[in-house]
Amino acid sequence: MSAAPLDAAPAPVTAVWDRLSRKADLRAKAGLTRTAAVRSGAVDLAGNDYLGLSRHPGVLGAAAEALADHGLGAGGSRLVRGTTEVHEAFEADFARHTGTGTAVLYSSGYLANLGAVAALAAGPVLLDAHAHASLHDAVRLAGRRAATFAHNDLHDLERQLETLRPALVAVESVYSVLGDAAPLRDLHALTAAHGALLLVDEAHAIGTVGPHGSGGVAAAGLAGDPGIVVTATLSKALGAAGGVVAGPAALRRHLHDTGRTFIYDTAPPPAVIAGAAAALRIARGSDSARTELARRSALAAKLLDAPAPAAGVCSPPAGDARAATAWAARCAARGVAVGCFRPPSTPDHRSRLRITVNTRVPAADFAHALDTVLEARP
Repeated sequence: MSAAPLDAAPAPVTAVWDRLSRKADLRAKAGLTRTAAVRSGAVDLAGNDYLGLSRHPGVLGAAAEALADHGLGAGGSRLVRGTTEVHEAFEADFARHTGTGTAVLYSSGYLANLGAVAALAAGPVLLDAHAHASLHDAVRLAGRRAATFAHNDLHDLERQLETLRPALVAVESVYSVLGDAAPLRDLHALTAAHGALLLVDEAHAIGTVGPHGSGGVAAAGLAGDPGIVVTATLSKALGAAGGVVAGPAALRRHLHDTGRTFIYDTAPPPAVIAGAAAALRIARGSDSARTELARRSALAAKLLDAPAPAAGVCSPPAGDARAATAWAARCAARGVAVGCFRPPSTPDHRSRLRITVNTRVPAADFAHALDTVLEARP
């Protein structure tokens, strides 16, 4: 039997790539193409480095020292060879900072959410409709029954608590798309009354809200409550990379023994965690930067007719996906980088720009950038 020519792919394989190409063409016509473009020197109203700590000399110095001491990578998973004193010190400090009993590091906030939900979802999971995609993905991957309640709607939550009887309710303290806050005290009262754990993703709140930047749970007076588990990323106000799950002391042992996204993932690089640790210390003493963050966020919301933000996210509506893309492109052409959120990334299926505040941007440049965004508006 003669071999088939090397350049003749079997028809089923060719069909796969043809189908994907047609889908990409359809997305392009709808204005839904996404491009990972190299970032330019534009004024940054798109990144999540809220306090400008990714380039703080103290952060870079701590990372450089750990790089020299430990090398580039962690060298293995946390349970094999990847744990250093840097990892353990950060976990202890993060737990103190947030008032939780313990904390466990992950290599990303996405994996932290997957790990937390998989570990805690002993039954159905109920999510706020605007909760981050990683939380929705986590429920699917955990193989649990999932349902959503209307965004920040306590009446809908109570109704579903009574019928679904979930083991876990998942929300964000500050929502990543609209930038609004969750009513955490009321949410906790409802989940506690129905025997459900409350998981709070603090990605956009750590460093930006709460006493000394300790997050929305602490701001609500709920730090350390055994009915709450906190997750967060280190890639926003702390300017680094990685994720964390924090909660009662029993959580750490459970995650170490059973958490697949902890057990089987390479530990985050010590240099990155050392930088995050320095950023956490600096953020703790950055009340003036948080005041400026709030001032700039309120100014952006007022100028662009957007809802008042809870922290550093302002999301003015932008029409359909094509209009949003065109608005963002006009801003970029004028030297201002903005976020552009389109379905399916927007939970309400509306397209919008996303303006994120970085207090490291000089005040005059920030004000000029906002004027530019307004002038470029459709």
